Amino acid sequence: MRASLLQIAINEGESVESRRERVASLVRAQAGAADLVVLPELWTTGAFAFEEFGREAEPLDGPTYEAMAKAAGDAGVWLHAGSIPERDPEGPLYNTSLLFSPSGEPAAAYRKIHRFGFDKGEAVLMSAGRELVTARLPQTVLGLATCYDLRFPELFRGLVDAGAETLVIPAGWPERRRGHWTLLAQARAVENQAFVLACGTAGTHAGVPQAGHSIVVDPWGEILGEAGGGEEVLRVEFDPAKVARTREQFPALKDRVLGVRAPER
Repeated sequence: MRASLLQIAINEGESVESRRERVASLVRAQAGAADLVVLPELWTTGAFAFEEFGREAEPLDGPTYEAMAKAAGDAGVWLHAGSIPERDPEGPLYNTSLLFSPSGEPAAAYRKIHRFGFDKGEAVLMSAGRELVTARLPQTVLGLATCYDLRFPELFRGLVDAGAETLVIPAGWPERRRGHWTLLAQARAVENQAFVLACGTAGTHAGVPQAGHSIVVDPWGEILGEAGGGEEVLRVEFDPAKVARTREQFPALKDRVLGVRAPER
């Protein structure tokens, strides 16, 4: 399976509309080169541009949805379109990820469960999602998570119990905690015996330098590909069948004692 992680730079001076058009073009450029394309978290506004969340919030089927659905269909790829600030018809804001099929049809939406900021920022401006989300592709089952979720292993255990084999994590991770980003991505891959595709952003979000360094990790914790710090397309090819082989060769998930045990296969 071929994946392209689009590590988008978010810089001041570029309008949301211009960035949306630019990103759609980058998605279309993956035609023939990728089966799955992944975008970062809140790439329309920037994950730390808190004042923009309300101003740029859109309904689930808003302009970003329309642009990304068309781009996915034009490129003929599965597109994890990162996340957007979603305004629910009843009023609350959510940090919501969108997944589209190669025909441009909606395949899944995930509202971020763990909001970052403690007592400010996203934690107070956005509501928390409540549901774990997986999506079945022809080659693998995706488990969806977003940025700060990476620090909560119980979420990923739940995704594995729901059948996830490839964990996709768009993020707006800050440079000052880049070491945690790499460490946690590898930990989630090893402990869940799953692929991790973690796509970050480049540039600066409201004065906060971004880590970049998007990463793809295999079920044994081996890094298959890692981006640098700037805007970049990280292309990696991986074998989804390695998940089943790993879980059979080293069946650690069957030895779980606490919590819900992974289902027998």
